[in-house]
This record gives sequence, C-alpha cells and structure tokens, in this order.
Amino acid sequence: MSSIINSLPPNLAKIVQRFQRATDPKRRYEQLIWYGQKLKEFPEADKISENKVPGCVSQVYITAALADDKVIFQGDSDSQLTKGLVGLLIEGLNGLTAAEIVQLTPDFIQETGLNVSLTPSRANGFYNIFKTMQKKALEYQS
Repeated sequence: MSSIINSLPPNLAKIVQRFQRATDPKRRYEQLIWYGQKLKEFPEADKISENKVPGCVSQVYITAALADDKVIFQGDSDSQLTKGLVGLLIEGLNGLTAAEIVQLTPDFIQETGLNVSLTPSRANGFYNIFKTMQKKALEYQS
C-alpha cells in the first residue's frame, strides 16, 4: 500500500483501493459511472452560477453545507463520466472537516489509475471539481 493511500481519509482510501483492483480501463469507467448513479437528486434550484464549477466542459454543480462541523457536498453533472467524478469526490470527501478537505492534494487520482483513462479535458475537469470543493470547504473553515 502506498504512502499516499495511508495519508488519505478512510473513505477516499477505500475508493482508491477499489479502483486499483479494477485493472481494466473499462471496469474503471463502469465504477466511475456507478459513483455517478449513487448521487442524490440535485435540486434544480441549486443549478445557479455560484454553484457551477468553472473550467469544465460539462455542466457541473457543487454545493456544500455544514453539519456538526463536517462538510457535506452535493453535486451533479450533465455528463455521465463527469458525474462519476463528482460522485467519487463526494463519496470520498463528505463528512470530513473543512480543514481536512483543504489540506488534501488531488494526487490521489494517479493512485486510482483513472488519470491514464481520462481525456485531458476530463482530467482537468476532475481537478477543477476538486478545487471548487476545496474552495467551498474553505468558506466553512473556522
């Protein structure tokens, strides 16, 4: 197990390990789509410019709320694969404190093996989604 995985929050580490077991790129895509399907219904009312992720080819929206000092995200995308990236990040980051989210680096994407399967624009989208989630978490950091 790599030191990157050891430094990740438990949910994110689990996700990374799950992707490492799926050695076939097709399986990784199926897994990504599965994360997208797990997302809760995103309210139409939240599809506003403040929640839109900048720099994404797809329409991507992220909201964040605070519950018991833990950040809870919700998100959506009009693209199945991008929605999967949103789902993966939400699954991995939900329930962490703002401080924990802000200190993370997006390097763990290399550990999943997804970076080799993603097109440059999707990889860039992943980075933008991650950065947007960090920015929203930062608003809750005390």
